[in-house]
Amino acid sequence: MNRHDERHMALALALGRRGLGRTWPNPAVGAVIVAETGQGPLIVGRGWTQAGGRPHAETEALRRAGAAAHGATLYVTLEPCSHHGKTPPCADAIIAAGIARVVSALEDPNPEVRGAGHVRLAANGIAVEVGVGADDARRDHAGHIRRITSQRPHVTLKLAISADGKAGLAGRRPVPITGAPATARVHLMRAMSDAIMIGIGTALADDPSLTCRLPGMEGRSPVRVVLDSTLRLPLTSRLVESAHATPVWVMAREAAPFPREHALRQHGVEVLRVAAGGGDRVDVAAALRLLASRGITRLMVEGGPILAASLLAADLVDEAALFRSPHLLGGGGIDALEGLRLTALTQSAQLAARGSERVGLDRMEIFARA
Repeated sequence: MNRHDERHMALALALGRRGLGRTWPNPAVGAVIVAETGQGPLIVGRGWTQAGGRPHAETEALRRAGAAAHGATLYVTLEPCSHHGKTPPCADAIIAAGIARVVSALEDPNPEVRGAGHVRLAANGIAVEVGVGADDARRDHAGHIRRITSQRPHVTLKLAISADGKAGLAGRRPVPITGAPATARVHLMRAMSDAIMIGIGTALADDPSLTCRLPGMEGRSPVRVVLDSTLRLPLTSRLVESAHATPVWVMAREAAPFPREHALRQHGVEVLRVAAGGGDRVDVAAALRLLASRGITRLMVEGGPILAASLLAADLVDEAALFRSPHLLGGGGIDALEGLRLTALTQSAQLAARGSERVGLDRMEIFARA
C-alpha cells in the first residue's frame, strides 16, 4: 500500500455513500481512478453506482477518465463483478481500459463473484490489492452483505425515548419526543435506506408520511412498508393517499380479506402476503426474507414498541439508533419496548455500543451487532 491509497479509498467510499438507498438491489459502490503524473497522483475519473443499480461505479469512473485510465490505478469499494448480469462484467471493462492496478476494499460475498473478479483482473496482468478501507466498506455495504449471507435486509431500528424511558403517552397516544435537529437526522437516515417499516399500530396512531422531507431530498424517500396482518390501513391515511408518488407495500397474513386488498391496490398500494406469526401477527422473519427477495438491502424500522420488541427478541436487529430526549413524559407513558426493558437493547449480548453524540438538545446513541 502506498501513502495515497487510504486517502483515495476514503474518497471512493464517500462517493459510494451517495447511492445509499437508491441502488437496490445492487450495492452502492464508489470508484476513483488515479493516474501518476510528474507532479504526483492525479484523479482522472470518479464514479458511483447510479439509481436503480446501473451503471456500476467502475464503468462510470472509466467513462469519465477516458484514455487517461490507461496505466492508472482504480480504487473501488467492492470487488468488481465478473459475471454477465443486466450489464457486462466490470472486470472486463477494467481490463479493456488498460488499468494497471486495482485497489479493492472488499471481496464480494455474492456467489456469482466471490473472488472471481479479482482473479480475472490478476490473470490479465493487473496488480490487485484487497483490504484498504475494509472496515468502512463493510459498514457501507452491510445491506448487500446481509442480504447475500442471511437472505434478509440489514435492519436499523430507530427509537426515540423521553428522559424517563417512555415512547408515547398513555393509551398509545403519539407525542413529539425529540427536537428538530433529531428529526432532521432521522430524515437523513430515511434517505439512506431502501425501505422503512412500521406496524399497523403506528400507522393508525400517528398517520405518518414516512417520507424524507429534507430540502432538496424529497425524491430520496424510501419504500414505505406496513406490517398489517388484517389489512386495516385506512384508505384515507397519508400513506395510501401518497402511494402513487412514493411506493407503499403492505404485508398481510395469507388469510387477510381480499376485498380490502383490492381496495388498497386501487389506490396504488402493493399488498404482499406473508405467513402468520405469533398472535396472528405477520411473521417478521418471513417478512424480512420477502423484502430481501424483492431487492431490499437496507431496512429502517420506525415502528412502535411492539414491532421493536419483536425484532429484538428474534435477534433481527443489526443496528440501532436511540434518540434520548432530556424531557420527561411522566407517569402512564408507554415503554419503548413492549414487554421488555430498555436494557434488552442497551445491554444486549448481540448489540454493542458504538458511540453517542449530541443532536440538538437530544443525544443519539448507536448500537451495532457485535
